[in-house]
Amino acid sequence: MSLRIDAVILAGGQARRMGGQDKGLVELIGKPMIEHAIDRIRPQVKEILINANRNQSRYAEYANCVFGDEDSGFLGPLAGMVAAMGKTQADLLLVVPCDCPCLPRDLVPRMLAAMEAADADLAVASDGEFEQPVVMLLKPQLRDSMKAFLDAGERKIDFWYAKHKVAVESFADQPSAFVNVNTPEQVEQLTQALTQ
Repeated sequence: MSLRIDAVILAGGQARRMGGQDKGLVELIGKPMIEHAIDRIRPQVKEILINANRNQSRYAEYANCVFGDEDSGFLGPLAGMVAAMGKTQADLLLVVPCDCPCLPRDLVPRMLAAMEAADADLAVASDGEFEQPVVMLLKPQLRDSMKAFLDAGERKIDFWYAKHKVAVESFADQPSAFVNVNTPEQVEQLTQALTQ
């Protein structure tokens, strides 16, 4: 039996460092940043969901399922993940942020292999030096645990996953895979790096 794996792209933040612009819709080399993320992960998953707290009609151009956080108040990535786990019928859910336009094209198979090898509940990506806590593959059954953590006022994802059996997959062979675009300057820098 093959596993069904869906993905959620987190585009629900306030993007303060981007001057309040919606990061997923900020243009990078002629197309919105979320399109770059979708191009990278679409071949690796069954369905893509998008968590967005604004501009939902724009995001609906990219996915059949676009939804906001269940709790209002911009509680961070965990709130988007909790909402996503309630929307998917998949065996596993890949979580990625909308501001990572260079995600690995082999993200899912490697994360899945790491998870299965460790008999883990979830896998987290690493760039070889640092874990990337908003890039993970997890079992949707973890929703209750994550919701309880969030309801208790906690926000740090790595504190949550430390409570579970976690595998870490290093993508040190792709050092720019998790380049994060948070400011207009970083958009400019990455545009130059990708078009040279």
